[in-house]
Amino acid sequence: MQKLVVAAACTAIAGMIGGLWYVTGPGAGGDQFADCRTSRVAGNGALGGEFNLTDHRGVTVTDKDVFTKPALLYYGYTFCPDICPFDMARNADAIDVLAEMGYDVAPLFVSVDPRRDTQEVLADYVDMMHPDLIAMTGTEEQVKQAAEAFRVYYRVPETDDDSYLVDHMTFTYLVLPEHGFVDFFRRDLTPEQIAEQTACFIDAA
Repeated sequence: MQKLVVAAACTAIAGMIGGLWYVTGPGAGGDQFADCRTSRVAGNGALGGEFNLTDHRGVTVTDKDVFTKPALLYYGYTFCPDICPFDMARNADAIDVLAEMGYDVAPLFVSVDPRRDTQEVLADYVDMMHPDLIAMTGTEEQVKQAAEAFRVYYRVPETDDDSYLVDHMTFTYLVLPEHGFVDFFRRDLTPEQIAEQTACFIDAA
C-alpha cells in the first residue's frame, strides 16, 4: 500500500515544475521549436543551470560536461520500486530508436538519493539500463543544486529505515547543447513518440 501511495504522489505532482506549469498544446508564435511542441511551460523562470556532480565512474562532471550533445535527462533513484525503472527503460528504448534514426542522444540520470546511490550502485544501474547512460549524484547540497536547476521537486524522508521511498517528479527533460532545456516529456509517452519529438527538436535546432 505504501508503494502505491508514493507512486500516486509522484504522478500527481508531475504537472508542476517548481513554480512552472505545463500546458497542453503547441508553443507560442516566434518559437523556432513551435512545430515540435506538444506542451509548453507557462510561469516564471527558466529551466536549466549549473551543477557539479559525480558520475558512475567516479568522475566529477558539470552541466557543461554532460550536455555536449542532445540529452534526455531524468531525476530519480535506483531503489524506486516501479516508476523510475519504467521511465528509464522507456528512455533507453527511445535512445535506441533515435540511434536507428541516425541521431546521437545521451541518456542522463541524476539520483536524488545520494545516501544509497553510491558509485558502485550507479555503475550497476548503468549496466542494467543502457551502456551509454551517464548516472550521476553528489552530496546532498550538490544534488539539491542540480534539482533546483530544473525545478525538480523531491523529498527524501528522515528515517533510519534503509527501505525508505523518495517522492520525486517524473518528467524527462530534453536538453540541446546550444539551447539548453527545450521541452519535457510526460510518463504517458512511448519510446517512439519521444524519439519522434526529440528528432524534430534536433532538426529544428
